[in-house]
Amino acid sequence: MGIIPDKYIRELSKSVKQKWQSYEGRPVGGFLAISPVIAFLAIYLISSVAACDFYRIPISAAFLAASVYSIVICRGKTLEQRITVFSEGAGNRNVLLMIWIFVLAGAFASTAKEIGAIDATVNLALRILPGKFLYAGLFLAACFISMSIGTSVGTIVALVPVAAGIAQEVSVSVPFITGIIVGGAFFGDNLSFISDTTIAATRTQGCSMSDKFKVNLRITGPAALVVTAIYVAYGMSSECAVPPVAGQVDWVLLIPYTAVIALAISGLDVAAVLTTGIALNAVTGFARGSLTWSGWLESIGHGISGMGDLITVTLLAGGMLEVIRTNGGLDFITSGMTRHIKSKRGAELSIAALVSLANMCTANNTIAIITTGQIAKDISRKFRLDPRKTASILDTFSCLTQGLLPYGAQLLMASGLAGVSSIAIIGHLHYPFTMGIFATMAILMRLPRKYS
Repeated sequence: MGIIPDKYIRELSKSVKQKWQSYEGRPVGGFLAISPVIAFLAIYLISSVAACDFYRIPISAAFLAASVYSIVICRGKTLEQRITVFSEGAGNRNVLLMIWIFVLAGAFASTAKEIGAIDATVNLALRILPGKFLYAGLFLAACFISMSIGTSVGTIVALVPVAAGIAQEVSVSVPFITGIIVGGAFFGDNLSFISDTTIAATRTQGCSMSDKFKVNLRITGPAALVVTAIYVAYGMSSECAVPPVAGQVDWVLLIPYTAVIALAISGLDVAAVLTTGIALNAVTGFARGSLTWSGWLESIGHGISGMGDLITVTLLAGGMLEVIRTNGGLDFITSGMTRHIKSKRGAELSIAALVSLANMCTANNTIAIITTGQIAKDISRKFRLDPRKTASILDTFSCLTQGLLPYGAQLLMASGLAGVSSIAIIGHLHYPFTMGIFATMAILMRLPRKYS
């Protein structure tokens, strides 16, 4: 065997070096890329089961462990670069915006409670809604408001403190009554013409909002009717009957909440709405003599402090999910879900699964739709799906997944305002579960016929 010339050795060495550098800089990809989400769920669930208490284990602690794990498995970067990626995700514009809303919502809820606005609103609700139809009335109110303002978060901010107050007055489960509001908030958000999820779904699929609304209503409308009937049955049962007892309504104290709902329906930004509400709480409290300057500031401080755990979870989730995206987690999900499609039914199911998994890895239904929208459009063209049905699937299943994430903004906000665990609320989310059943049946049975 002859001697290999030096030039070939140099070329081979250069080639190996280039391939190794390419390998080193390549994202993790594969199952390992999305394993931090699985690690978080495993840590939280196993620890809760071991402790025999799902309220004892803080979600922030499980997220911290999963976040550290996500940084450890990140390949091809120095520790400083990995932390930079994590920090960029935690400092994402959408993450920070949500944190500001948390801060303002905590301050508004605390100052409203301090001046007695929540008690006044609770008394009004108990007077207006017949006792046995209180649950159904709260659900329909949440549906209407969220459809009007186009945001589930805004609806939760406005109604959860009132619902929690009603729960205490009539001695019912706070997670149960909070779940009523959250479910209604997702129904309206899913159908609203001004919702960011609706805008994202229709624009990526190239269809009109009105057409997407018609498809959505035929799928989620029956689900909402079933859930309304369930809440009526709860109210009519002897064990769950709500006595129509209400205290005196102080109409002046209703001004802050009335203004917040009216401004939200008018389309004003949520942050501006909450800031106005905090100011109105101050003016009302000062005028009635129930609030001093120092008391107002102290109340704001208590409200912000109460959101501390939610802010921590939001930052950790934003960072961890950005690491997952950088490592190719979303690409792995996309390629895996679109590999074995053979029929229209399979195509629709793959789009539903695709946007759901993307939502799990972003904790933001709008971002999930934008991320998978073009892929869904390509699948629709290949299998000749109706773009109106595809837009409806994207919006419906992203809202479904978002409503079941204990680290999603909506459940975190609701748990913070109601003072209960987000896991406790999930068990009482009748509407998202029912919507998921109806949406899946619509795909399997090829409904609505006109759009299938």
